[in-house]
Amino acid sequence: MRIYEELKARGLLAQVTDEEEIRELVNSGKATFYIGFDPTADSLHVGHFMALCLMKRLQMAGNHPIALIGGGTTMVGDPSNRTDMRAMLDQETIQKNGERFKTQMERFIEFGPGKARMLNNGDWLLKLNYIELLREVGACFSVNNMLRAECYKQRMERGLSFLEFNYMIMQAYDFYHMYQTVGCNMQFGGDDQWSNMLAGTELIRRKLGKDAYAMTITLLLNSEGKKMGKTARGAVWLDPEKTTPFDFYQYWRNVNDADVVKCLRMLTFLSLEEINAMSAWEDSRINEAKEILAFELTSLVHGKAAAETARETARGLFSGTGAAEHMPSTEIPAAKFENGRIGVITLLTTCGLCASNGEARRLIQQGGVTVGERKIANIDETLDQSDFAGQGLVIRKGKKVFHRAFTL
Repeated sequence: MRIYEELKARGLLAQVTDEEEIRELVNSGKATFYIGFDPTADSLHVGHFMALCLMKRLQMAGNHPIALIGGGTTMVGDPSNRTDMRAMLDQETIQKNGERFKTQMERFIEFGPGKARMLNNGDWLLKLNYIELLREVGACFSVNNMLRAECYKQRMERGLSFLEFNYMIMQAYDFYHMYQTVGCNMQFGGDDQWSNMLAGTELIRRKLGKDAYAMTITLLLNSEGKKMGKTARGAVWLDPEKTTPFDFYQYWRNVNDADVVKCLRMLTFLSLEEINAMSAWEDSRINEAKEILAFELTSLVHGKAAAETARETARGLFSGTGAAEHMPSTEIPAAKFENGRIGVITLLTTCGLCASNGEARRLIQQGGVTVGERKIANIDETLDQSDFAGQGLVIRKGKKVFHRAFTL
């Protein structure tokens, strides 16, 4: 199966322009395509996973990825899927975040001459003269059409700043600039980016003529993928210092039964034949499919050794024989103990298992907390400091989240 047909079979493509031309370009390995990443944090998260896997698949088929870091667009902020204006970052922070992104991307794609490249749109956007930009590019945009775009329409009632209103123009200019300077002939993005990407394609054709060869594709469910990056405990990051390999493994091990095969198709590099066979699995074999999903994705991000450790730790925990040292852990400072004891609510918030005392109370009252072998039923329960010596105590939140608390 050729790469374009495989992308469709895996459910990765939602909308395209000029499908026949795109199919030919991608299948022949002649696509130089970009995907944008605004470095608003110091790590990528699982919401970026689909884009990274797509870049890897296309590079394996001979195409040339451009990872575009939004050094310029991040200073404006994308209004898509937001209810308020994004916090503004300085250039130094944006630069550092972009450098960390590249380190994580190198696990997926290969950078170098004739391979993938990383560009930063700050290199051209920050040098633009505002009046010249208005004259050269602004005249190509209809305000009426822009206001009909979903990314703006959803913000109109709550308030859309003029700063954010410029984001579509800046993203369109990125494609226009890279088309002319590095031969970028295709752009990919999430379904929430469709209007912005169409604006880029239209800008090229209006400025350079209708025969300009620029293509647009959106990824199915990429907006959902961004939502997947958030859990009750916060974001699921690719940085092992922010989300441990064990927590990363557990995140995928605990996906909904209905989503397992979809995730296997979209995110892993297992063959479609293997995945289609798994789609018929039922009951206990669903958990086997979840283990495969978690292992494949943890291997991709953190390496096979870390994935094997996470898998064995998870299996051991559920069977009661797991090694506690491999699970996420928190050292409880001595200052948290009063007269040698610590309240269970303080314990839960200190370990990051609950964001607030109120959340901790509700969790306990709902029977969702086990410490060691004992289910906690009383919100005023306290534990002795000596219990946390050595390997410490294993805290279980619900049925699937494990955490070790210890003292030195």
